[in-house]
Amino acid sequence: MRIGIDGMGGDFAPENVVLGVIQASKVLQSGSTIVLYGNAKAINAIFEREKFSGNNVEVIDAPSVIEMGEHPAKAFQRKQDSSITVGFKDLYAGKIDAFASAGSTGAMMVGAVSVIKVISGIIRPCLTTSVPKLSGGKFTTLLDIGLNSDCRPDVLYQYGILGSLYSQYYHEVDNPRVRLLNIGEEEKKGNLLTQATYTLMKGSEDFNFCGNIEGHELYSDKADVIVSDGFTGNIVLKQVEAMYGISKKLGIEHPFFEYFNYENHGGTPVLGVQAPIVIGHGASSAKAIKNMVLQTEKLVVSQLTEKIKKAFED
Repeated sequence: MRIGIDGMGGDFAPENVVLGVIQASKVLQSGSTIVLYGNAKAINAIFEREKFSGNNVEVIDAPSVIEMGEHPAKAFQRKQDSSITVGFKDLYAGKIDAFASAGSTGAMMVGAVSVIKVISGIIRPCLTTSVPKLSGGKFTTLLDIGLNSDCRPDVLYQYGILGSLYSQYYHEVDNPRVRLLNIGEEEKKGNLLTQATYTLMKGSEDFNFCGNIEGHELYSDKADVIVSDGFTGNIVLKQVEAMYGISKKLGIEHPFFEYFNYENHGGTPVLGVQAPIVIGHGASSAKAIKNMVLQTEKLVVSQLTEKIKKAFED
């Protein structure tokens, strides 16, 4: 297995990326290799400083960087030797099995959609995250969390399929319970979008739909997958992320709140495209990069992309 990592992605690249790769390289599965894209001179200098000579890390020179403030599509096209562009070229060519970056989200989505392409039958890909349950050690899959602010009912229906497959094959949940985020549990609650989506999902044979769920039950064990449009989902995500900061400011020490720390999860998978792609947090620490690498490896091992392709074959 070959895992592509953007060595120049993030606010503290390549330093934190390289340090995170070193940490991840020590716990990868046997046979896994990290392919690191970026300024080879700068990357190798950090390896030398850290006295690292691991044989499961390969460096591909890609000196240009797509900056956060650049126009994603234009920069992706113009900077053919950038770490993100070269990484996507290799992913398309089958030289790597997955690609992850803590760099420009826009450029990553350009690569995902224009180079790797959306899986046939899927209307729109989406972004997902894992929300901790109070029961401890278990997670609810939340999607979409910001890619598609405006959605149609049929798009949300497909998110139910994608989320169910992710929960089943990544989180290893049998027959995941799918619920629709709404302002009430009753079938007729919500706006026109959620009401129409409920009608589509009700009685679905594609996933185990269990009705609506309200925001106050986000951390309960009532759902394994929560479906939302990207606008609402992103607001929920930011509130979830705030929980960790609040717990630290209040001096609350409890294992549950550590699940809210993005560093412990790695990144955000892009669901619905032809290969595993993960987008990390721009401020990723070495620990976050390490977990992003391991998360990407787990996605490949789970064969989630192949499961999604099969689900949409018909």
